Amino acid sequence: MSIPYTTLVLVICSAALAACSKPDPSATTGVAPAASVAQSPLPDAPPVVPVVAAPVAPEHAAGKRVFDKTCGLCHGAGVGGAPRPGDKANWAPRIAQGTDILYRHALEGFSGATSYMPARGGAPVTDSEVKAGVDYMVSLSR
Repeated sequence: MSIPYTTLVLVICSAALAACSKPDPSATTGVAPAASVAQSPLPDAPPVVPVVAAPVAPEHAAGKRVFDKTCGLCHGAGVGGAPRPGDKANWAPRIAQGTDILYRHALEGFSGATSYMPARGGAPVTDSEVKAGVDYMVSLSR
């Protein structure tokens, strides 16, 4: 019995995300950890300051929701060659093809030389949700 490739990719993505998740410290202590500035491992380097995510533009709010729910499973970690949002070098040739091609690959699926995209990210999402997710990732990657 063989497992469909899409199912295998989704299982690998799920396992990778589960392995990367960190437990919530407040769940066991009841107290959220205080924000702090970490010391750099290098003696003369400036302290490491946590980065706060920029607010999402209203026109991309729906796309962020889809990304957080579906797209981010693979695109967030670059699983299966998925380009990570913000990686301008990796997104540039894709963006240059135009949004119609990006939408078609996201809706119908795509298998390239270095990456694989299951149709609709392997999730039961609508055409408009898929397009909003694509638009959101492109907005972060221009």
